[in-house]
Amino acid sequence: MEVRLLMNIVINLFLIVSASLVCFAAGFFIGRFFLERIGTTKVLEAEERAVQIVQEAQKEANDYKELKVSEVNQEWKKKRREFEQEVVIKNNKFNQLQKQIQQREGQLKKQSQDNRDLERKLQDQRKEIEQTMELVTVRAAELERIILEQNQRLESIGNLQAEEARNMLIDNMVSKAREEATETIHRIHEEAEQKASRLAEKTLLTAIQRISFEQTTENALSVVHIQSDELKGRIIGREGRNIKAFENATGVDIIVDDTPEVVILSCFDPLRRELAKLTLQKLLVDGIIHPVAIEKAFEDAKKEIDDVIMSAGEEVISSLQITDIPSELVALIGRMKFHTVYGQNLLQHSREVAMLSGLMAAEVKLDSRLAKRAGLLHDIGLVLPESDTPHAITGMNYLKKFNESAVVLNAIAAHHGEAEKESPIADLVEAANVISLSRPGARGAVTADGNVKRLESLEEIAKGFPGVLKTYALQAGREIRVIVEGDNVSDSQADMLAHDIASKIESDVQYPGQIKVSIVREKRSIAYAK
Repeated sequence: MEVRLLMNIVINLFLIVSASLVCFAAGFFIGRFFLERIGTTKVLEAEERAVQIVQEAQKEANDYKELKVSEVNQEWKKKRREFEQEVVIKNNKFNQLQKQIQQREGQLKKQSQDNRDLERKLQDQRKEIEQTMELVTVRAAELERIILEQNQRLESIGNLQAEEARNMLIDNMVSKAREEATETIHRIHEEAEQKASRLAEKTLLTAIQRISFEQTTENALSVVHIQSDELKGRIIGREGRNIKAFENATGVDIIVDDTPEVVILSCFDPLRRELAKLTLQKLLVDGIIHPVAIEKAFEDAKKEIDDVIMSAGEEVISSLQITDIPSELVALIGRMKFHTVYGQNLLQHSREVAMLSGLMAAEVKLDSRLAKRAGLLHDIGLVLPESDTPHAITGMNYLKKFNESAVVLNAIAAHHGEAEKESPIADLVEAANVISLSRPGARGAVTADGNVKRLESLEEIAKGFPGVLKTYALQAGREIRVIVEGDNVSDSQADMLAHDIASKIESDVQYPGQIKVSIVREKRSIAYAK
């Protein structure tokens, strides 16, 4: 019984051990199977992830490639447009240069044709002279034959001595030969004068045709355009305060009427009128208009006017292609813009004279550079301080310190006959000056210049009285406005000063109608808070 029980126990243990071993082996193989299955799955997932990453990388690479290609295309298109624009600009410059070359070729052809015509005329004149010499030779041979015949006839008829007959015959023939020679010389002289007149006329017409004149005359008005009519009220100010301050500061009469968006400045002095115009334009830019702002704008305008003068001088010198002009002379040339001569702008007149002189000098084979220089500077004396000598002599003496050539100095001094002409260029400058002054609009302009001098004399008369700061002639000389020192001139003294100035004007100036003398006395008190 016990053995059987023990056997059962041993068998059970064996079965349990065997079952455990079987379960362990089965678990081992099953676990290994699942582990291998899981590893394969992860490998597949990794491969899929790798493929996905590769695809995403390829997509990003393609996108980046497309972006770069697009940028390169845009940059290429930009460069292409810039290149095309540059090509267009260079083509335009080339076309302009080609046109200039064609024009220059046309001018050279015309000049060459003119030279051939002149050469042909000279050859014709040479032939005429040769024919005249042949005729004189024939006449001399005939004269000798006639003398010989007369000698023989006289010896046979009058029984005269050969020497006496010869002397008588010679006297007769010399007298006749002198008469014929005088007639021939007179005829040749007349023909030469006619040819010279035709050549001079052709030279003048050619020079005039090659330049265009601006047929304008100076006036005493400047028009300033404003943005809106509302600004007119600011310009006038309360009770006319601003407009009075503007006129007192600039010496220019300002006219504000019903004309839309326009203000008119009236003054006989172009420089003063230009200063007033710049002052008003500065005030209109800021939009702030009151007496202090007006004075500040006027001071700024006086600083800018020097730049305007230099720019005007440099522009004219550049257009005429004149070099080696000192800066001091450039400034004087620019000041011509604000002067008139015979109703013409002095700068425009000097430019015309320079162009005409240069063109005529080129036509007659003279130095066009000196001719243009003399033409531009011929009236420089008009912008210099007044002196007792004529402006031509004043200009010549002033230019001597700049070492101007003797030809230029003589042309300047002689263009009104105050000096003897020493070169043909002086004649050209005088002729060009007359041509410029003779164009339409010049006649009757002497009165305008006379009026300017009369207005300046009115201002000078008022300046001669004590206590006077500034004087302005307004309303074409019908009013003289005098600014006096408020501290040194009282109200009663101002009344007496107005009477004295009016009496002085009555005794020294001839004028139609009446002239109003206005005394402006202003007292300013200034203090500073610190």
